Amino acid sequence: MNDQNLPAHNDLVLVTFLPQPKDLEIARILGWYRIPLRSAPKVVAVDWLAFYQPASFGKAHKWCIEWAAPVRGHELTTRAELFKDQLDHPRAGEEYFKIQLGPLISLPNPVQAGTWKRVTFLYTTGERLLSSDTLTELTVHDEERTVLWKALRERAMKKQQYTVDDLPDLPLEPEILALFGLMTGGSPNEED
Repeated sequence: MNDQNLPAHNDLVLVTFLPQPKDLEIARILGWYRIPLRSAPKVVAVDWLAFYQPASFGKAHKWCIEWAAPVRGHELTTRAELFKDQLDHPRAGEEYFKIQLGPLISLPNPVQAGTWKRVTFLYTTGERLLSSDTLTELTVHDEERTVLWKALRERAMKKQQYTVDDLPDLPLEPEILALFGLMTGGSPNEED
């Protein structure tokens, strides 16, 4: 693995929780990770996600971070859109951030949980992710903390503002809009 595939020292990294091994497979094969909007951290516009694996990953892979992936973008969607085969799920209508990912990379030095066993979200830097042995070493202190929060704040202001000015001007014919049910307000899956 060459260093170009690893986070840069000043990259913003969001450590996230992978409930089950199937969630790692979704990230690896489909290239996305989901975060429920109701429990999402304030800023999802980061450079990398690092994945904390709980006990469900088995004895050899539990309570550590072995994988990370570069973030390519994010969008707001529903669980039903993410899992089209689970339309009757109790949270099917809830909103989720869908974080688009680049290829997963195996960290050269997995980060062990140490005394921490429960993690939901944690901001850190690429430098700390690559140099830490335990989760507590990922936390940012003192002057570095000020720099991290300033970067998060700037990122939030730049990448999480959605305004009409940001939308492309795409003149679409009424026939095309009708194909998607956008003219009548109906769903494209509704039968006539």
